[in-house]
Amino acid sequence: MSTHHREAMTNHHEEGFLAHLNETIHTWRTRQIQRRELSHWTERDLHDVGISWSEMLAEAEKPFWRA
Repeated sequence: MSTHHREAMTNHHEEGFLAHLNETIHTWRTRQIQRRELSHWTERDLHDVGISWSEMLAEAEKPFWRA
């Protein structure tokens, strides 16, 4: 097998995997930030958007990997 032929056999699936991994990490980080911010909302803030205190706690306490 020539050197040129081996270079042509690049695994392009790895690029897709890395892009998916990067997107997943970004999503997890965004959830973490949003849930932390939500946990600091006041009763008035929650009332304005129609979320109860218990609903906020349930969401804020979820681990970042759970949607």
